Amino acid sequence: MNAVNRTRIADPSACFHSTAKVHRNSYDMDTAITISDRNKPARQSNHLSIGCLIFPRMDQIDFTGPFEVLSRIPNSTIHVIAKTKSTVRDIQGLILTPEMSIAEAPELDVLLVPGGFGQQQLMNDEEVLSFIRTHFTAGRLMFSVCTGALLCGAAAVLRGRQATTHWSAWNLLPYYGAIPVRSRVVVDGSLVTAGGVTAGLDAALVVASLLRGDAIAEEIQLSIQYAPDPVFHSGTPDTAPAEVLGAFNESYSVIAASRETEAQRFAAILGIAV
Repeated sequence: MNAVNRTRIADPSACFHSTAKVHRNSYDMDTAITISDRNKPARQSNHLSIGCLIFPRMDQIDFTGPFEVLSRIPNSTIHVIAKTKSTVRDIQGLILTPEMSIAEAPELDVLLVPGGFGQQQLMNDEEVLSFIRTHFTAGRLMFSVCTGALLCGAAAVLRGRQATTHWSAWNLLPYYGAIPVRSRVVVDGSLVTAGGVTAGLDAALVVASLLRGDAIAEEIQLSIQYAPDPVFHSGTPDTAPAEVLGAFNESYSVIAASRETEAQRFAAILGIAV
């Protein structure tokens, strides 16, 4: 039987640290988690109000994966929030129903920002960007999954922060002033960013650990039987067969170009030289 790794992320001495550099020719996520030297959110015993932003053409698992974890945090309430209370259809057609509009959202302790192709339509939506910006500048925990990090970048909250995102958009982070880190999860102060899609589960467990302690996070992990052991190993460009990577890049080329153009525009606005 393999030894059980009991390393607990809430212990700063056990955390990985990174001097972030942009490695444009490698997509490998070097570490499971990177935690900066900036002060992390303090553990809390009070009731937690957790908000999850949803929007059309998002990747639902960026929301539903973390929701599975966050909804199990003791003494907490989750609010599902959208621009309006109309139903939202994700990129694959799953219908989601928000509980409230952004205008109706209460003050939150945690805000989850997912990604997906629909993120592009919100990059200039000031209502959404202001919602993100106001939450973060108040010093409350911000949690992005996948290309939700780009929305955070558009809200100007990534500048000077270590961050990660989906491997296909990782090279865009510097355009928003972020310090890109090759990790599945990155914690930089009150900002928690996750890599692509399924990394949101890992990051949600990190959030649970930060706010309620390792034991709670581990109980949640056990309850959802989260013990990844994939049948296939094409989860990163470094492990995917060449033909699989080529097919993805071909299908992704249009959105990739759109995201790069948008990132360059934001860099010009923010006065960032990349």
